[in-house]
Amino acid sequence: MTLFQYEVLATDTATSARRGSFTTAHGTIQTPLFMPVGTRATVKGVTTPQLADIGAQVLLANTYHLFLRPGSDVVRDAGGLHRFMNWERPILTDSGGFQIFSLADTLKLSDDGVKFRSIVDGTWHFWSPEDNMRVQEELGADIIMQLDQCPPYPAERDFVATAVRRSAEWAARCRDAASRPDQALFGIVQGGVFEDLRLESAERLALLDLPGYGIGGYSVGEPHDLMLESLGPVCQAMPANKPRYLMGVGNPTTMLQAIALGVDMFDCVLPTRTARLGTAFSSEGRLNMRNARHTRDFGPLDPDCSCQVCAEYSRAYIRHLVTTKEMLGSILLSVHNLHFLLDLTTKARAAIEEDRYGAFLSDWLSSAAAADY
Repeated sequence: MTLFQYEVLATDTATSARRGSFTTAHGTIQTPLFMPVGTRATVKGVTTPQLADIGAQVLLANTYHLFLRPGSDVVRDAGGLHRFMNWERPILTDSGGFQIFSLADTLKLSDDGVKFRSIVDGTWHFWSPEDNMRVQEELGADIIMQLDQCPPYPAERDFVATAVRRSAEWAARCRDAASRPDQALFGIVQGGVFEDLRLESAERLALLDLPGYGIGGYSVGEPHDLMLESLGPVCQAMPANKPRYLMGVGNPTTMLQAIALGVDMFDCVLPTRTARLGTAFSSEGRLNMRNARHTRDFGPLDPDCSCQVCAEYSRAYIRHLVTTKEMLGSILLSVHNLHFLLDLTTKARAAIEEDRYGAFLSDWLSSAAAADY
């Protein structure tokens, strides 16, 4: 087993979709894939055995939040995230850069790094790229992300250009500081909605020959159509022999469109966040489980779904849980919504293998569900 080898197993002739595999220290993952987000080392309301049962291949955890609580040293002393979370499959940690830069009024930025205020107790901390690598090495994930500067939307071109330059320089420093051979460091393409800056970022990062590359700075408020316009050229500018990870995207329609452009990996809090708001994903579109029409509906959430929730519980029961604010309602909806996205990417992989992804995407876009996501 060669660590961090990405292999293209099949391609679709009608699109740029590709079916691949990527080898980590905790197993080989199959792409395209969706990765559930466990920000604080937990996917809210869902146990790791449940996540394994519904087919999750990789879980995410967030460096910023775990650095603050319980502390990366605590996770290290527990044996790393895999033991801490009871998860034997691969784990990815985001650098925490997005969280830091989303709190723009509480940070001080320079080429050396970023000084930020804790959301827990208000204390100040400083991270250089080297500091960030040390924290992620203590956490012990299989895939770690560089510290980058994530510009907001909208942002002036000069500001975004500086973020591109700084992120590329920080990526090189992260590469030089990373010392664990069992961790794959991914760079992160930035550039906002400026296609030429995106391409510049991709080209600069490709020179570092990292094991993989994230595409960051999308899903920060820009229209999805604007994102998709530049995403295709960016994917084509990225190394073909490395995985491409579109960060923070979990909308089913956007995911399938991005797969057609050449994206391999996705993550998002959307399926669990919407579950806590009482919303179910389905082949019919989004279902508001507070709606009175579900009161006497004793059928499954989605008749086309094979998850345990759909096999064992009715819409009427889940509506009862949601309207009475029983925590089980959020748990069951979270399991179902995660299964929905994991199953969708399983179907996407099969469609690419059979060279029918173009038709698969077309069928989805013409369905009632697509317009609802």
